[in-house]
Amino acid sequence: MANTPARTRYAPSPTGLPHIGNIRTALFSYLWAKHTDGQFILRIEDTDQKRSTENSLDGIKDSLRWLGMVWDEGPDIGGPYAPYTQSERLPLYQAHARKLVDEGKAYYCYCSRERLDTLRRSQEAQKLPTGYDRRCRNISPAEVEEARAADIQPVIRFKVPLEGKTTFHDSIRKAITVENSTLEDLIILKGDGFPTYHLAAMVDDHLMEITHVMRGTEWLATAPLHQLIIEAFGWTAPVFVHAPVILNPPGKPGKLSKREGAVFVADYRDLGYLPEALLNFIVLMGWSYDDKTEFFSMPDLIEKFDIKRIQPTDAHYVLEKLDWFNAHYINHILTAEDFARRCVVFLVKAGVLTQDYADDPANFGYIEACCKLVKDKVVTLAQVPGEIDFMFKRAEDLDYPAQDLIGKNPDAVAAAQIVQQITERLKRLPDDQYHHDGIYADLDALSTELGLKRGLVLWPPRVAMCGRKNSPDGLAMMEVLGRQETIKRLELAYRKLSNE
Repeated sequence: MANTPARTRYAPSPTGLPHIGNIRTALFSYLWAKHTDGQFILRIEDTDQKRSTENSLDGIKDSLRWLGMVWDEGPDIGGPYAPYTQSERLPLYQAHARKLVDEGKAYYCYCSRERLDTLRRSQEAQKLPTGYDRRCRNISPAEVEEARAADIQPVIRFKVPLEGKTTFHDSIRKAITVENSTLEDLIILKGDGFPTYHLAAMVDDHLMEITHVMRGTEWLATAPLHQLIIEAFGWTAPVFVHAPVILNPPGKPGKLSKREGAVFVADYRDLGYLPEALLNFIVLMGWSYDDKTEFFSMPDLIEKFDIKRIQPTDAHYVLEKLDWFNAHYINHILTAEDFARRCVVFLVKAGVLTQDYADDPANFGYIEACCKLVKDKVVTLAQVPGEIDFMFKRAEDLDYPAQDLIGKNPDAVAAAQIVQQITERLKRLPDDQYHHDGIYADLDALSTELGLKRGLVLWPPRVAMCGRKNSPDGLAMMEVLGRQETIKRLELAYRKLSNE
């Protein structure tokens, strides 16, 4: 299979934002297409007109682009099998449904919603399997005329063979064989002329020459029906791959759902996760290259991805693992410049920067230096504003208690003397020595002169720079802030301690 270019598709319904489960299916589809030098198609299954929205469609496209999955054919760029939106392909589905009716492989059903509801309640009361009882499969001409006279708009149901067995093949699972008598005559075309998934997806996959279909395990139950529909048209089925279910973290039973927290791709972007980390996290829920490799770039994944390594067993969602991936990418993979550029949007959103300030190229060097202070400390980009907001404030706007400056020093007087002497030394420090190592050497010498542990000397200026007990490296803050601003903050600290 790997030697033949594959045509895969991601066919979401625009009724909500993409979540981790279906975006993983999209990723598997994308990787297999690219691994085989094939095409990845975006097809929009908007037959649920009541719930489909333009915002959802935009969210689908944005999520794919953010993750780096660019489609080769789709509703916005066209392609040889356009249109790629199902609501624009209704005549195709209607013609195929009528063809099955004409060949005796499907039939019109005139049963009302009321009758179907009554049937279901009766079956449930008798503890029988629920499903359509095939009443209209052999409806008389008189009954058809009566239904038409009542202006009942019929649906079209697929006529499942009543005898024999159907075997469905999945590339990563054992073959599924079912008795045809256990299958229901499901609707393939609704009364409003819109198809159901069972017809539309089969027709589109065939006409668009889709070679591999990746989808969730929820479709396994109706897979034999899909096999029968494909056979009814005389087509060759694509290779089906049903990805494993993503379960809640251990200790929380059930399938991952939005009730358990952030599951939409857009949520992770807004929370400051990197697309590279999220991709790495997603692909390893149900696929593995070997038992040791965990970090993959997109080119790595394209090169190494193999359908045979998709696991049929359920996968667990563990947020701590995603945090670990994200922190690794921030700390070890991103350059300081790239990290800062990605942080800008979060700094603006948090109100730390104005958009005008962020857009001025002259300010980027300072922004980058500030972000670098916490590059090895944060887990997500969204944490950065709260960690460095003080770097964009004036000294007089820092609000903190003088007590914080004392640390383990004996009292405010002792801390004030340390701050005063540091201030005087930094004023005299040569320009070519005003950097991290130069400042460190100067303050180390001061601690020796005072006969104090280095930590006692370094604590007050560290708090003075940021107004916090927990902060980045104090000397690094002094370097980034510059001599003038550093001295202002030290002088503010001295005044606070003198008034203590």
